[in-house]
Amino acid sequence: MRRCPGFVSMTFMAKHNYRFSALISKEGDWYVARCPELGVTSQGKDVESARANLREAIELYLETWGEPESVSQQPFLTFVEVAR
Repeated sequence: MRRCPGFVSMTFMAKHNYRFSALISKEGDWYVARCPELGVTSQGKDVESARANLREAIELYLETWGEPESVSQQPFLTFVEVAR
């Protein structure tokens, strides 16, 4: 295979799109956002900033630890009633 002078071979990593759950709750003055699939948590002063901060935290998680072993299993959200 002939190469042109100055040609640099580059390998591009394919991007994957993931969809994770975000559970957001108000705790004091902050909104806390959690991703149960990865165990990642972040926070923000409002819902949108908590969600954006969680997205950034997930991106950093994936950059640091690589792809999760299994993302096909979506968490099951349900409610439990307790009488006292």
